[in-house]
Amino acid sequence: MEINWVILGWLIDMLLNGFVWLVIAAIFLTLIDLTDTWTRKALKLMDKADIWIRKFVESLFEWVQKKNLKIIASIILLIILGVLAQLEIIPKLIT
Repeated sequence: MEINWVILGWLIDMLLNGFVWLVIAAIFLTLIDLTDTWTRKALKLMDKADIWIRKFVESLFEWVQKKNLKIIASIILLIILGVLAQLEIIPKLIT
């Protein structure tokens, strides 16, 4: 019985190639799962920061209204809107 070395080499190549891709997939799936966990934590932190900032700004505006401080209110609003414009949040809110 004669061995066809081309077919045997092709089978070995397919087997090793499949094993290498299995290892690569296993590594990247764990990496994707890890980064997905980090993304969820970052989103939770951003949500907490957003809620805190909204409460702070709302209470600040209420305090300014109660004290009738129009000049300070305009300066604070100018600073807040300037920061939001620099962070490109205002265009995102408009669109």
